[in-house]
Amino acid sequence: MQKDAGPAIIVKNLHKSFGRQTVLNGIDLKIGKGETVAVLGRSGTGKSVLLKLIVGLHKPDDGSIQIHGQEITKLSLEELNTIRKRIGFLFQEAALYDSLTLEDNVAFPLRRHNKIPEKEQKDRARELLSNVGMDKDFTKLPSQISGGMKKRVGLARALALDPDILLFDEPTAGLDPITASEIEELILKLQEERKTASIVVTHDLHGAKTVSDRMALIHEGDIVIEGTFDELRKSDDPFVSRFLREGKE
Repeated sequence: MQKDAGPAIIVKNLHKSFGRQTVLNGIDLKIGKGETVAVLGRSGTGKSVLLKLIVGLHKPDDGSIQIHGQEITKLSLEELNTIRKRIGFLFQEAALYDSLTLEDNVAFPLRRHNKIPEKEQKDRARELLSNVGMDKDFTKLPSQISGGMKKRVGLARALALDPDILLFDEPTAGLDPITASEIEELILKLQEERKTASIVVTHDLHGAKTVSDRMALIHEGDIVIEGTFDELRKSDDPFVSRFLREGKE
């Protein structure tokens, strides 16, 4: 881990289309170690696609993605899976397995990637659930908990392999303001403790301001501006001004 130099993630000239629809049109983005970058934009502008490209769930049409200096776009599945162990992904809908208990959901990556005794898997899963405030719910099923609780479990599972990169896809979408604030506080707490490099995809400006060091705003397949909230606020770009004014698109 210590031998890695430079940014944790480097995206260069990234292109992705689905049929005739161009989603990303030459994106450039760097994420430093310990840095949290919020990727903002209207619905359907390719924010979630960007995360799926970074974790290798989609293949880009053109461009480069480097994780800790290693180009990943041409890797075999086995090589890609090795990289993925270093990346925690919180899906928008948490993507829990309905038939597994919360404890087993969190332990799933450990069973898949690590050859450790079952008791250690169980202990690790319970520790992670406790860390996100779910210490009384180990044996419940996903159908027995709220949307906010599912996000917490999804986050615990994303942390199972002790990643040094975290990707959050709309972590507060569909949550009431109080629960959304709790999730944001949890993200901040984890960032403080773990110093991971993180991308938070969101259309929620307030949440982005809360959890990120820097923001990148996507519009029509391109990053139109990148910087702190104050830097975005000083922009005279019409779309940037409208996005900030309306607060949420």
